Amino acid sequence: MTGRTRTRLNRVRASVGIAQLALQQIEDDLNADDVDAGELAAILRELQEDIDVPGGLFPMLAQLVTAAARRAEQIEPDRDGDASCPLHEAAALLTDNAGQRLNWAARSLHPQGDDV
Repeated sequence: MTGRTRTRLNRVRASVGIAQLALQQIEDDLNADDVDAGELAAILRELQEDIDVPGGLFPMLAQLVTAAARRAEQIEPDRDGDASCPLHEAAALLTDNAGQRLNWAARSLHPQGDDV
């Protein structure tokens, strides 16, 4: 492992640690006794459609996995898709499946939108 690779892995580990702390805070907020249907719907919408960061959490995760898939396409042996195809499929599941299910749940909890 080169010094550059080690540095990159350390940055990734630190970033994942920061993301885990942020997600733990969201989980703590979701577990609060006073969260009602409207607030839960708004939180779910934030995960999928955050207006401050275009796309929201799930689309950003899908973008990250897609970047890994594109890199895998370039370096996988025989360029046969053994590594890149599962990554592309995972990205599609995040946006097409998980993201859509968040939207359905939010609409079910609070159909009118984010009026919390």
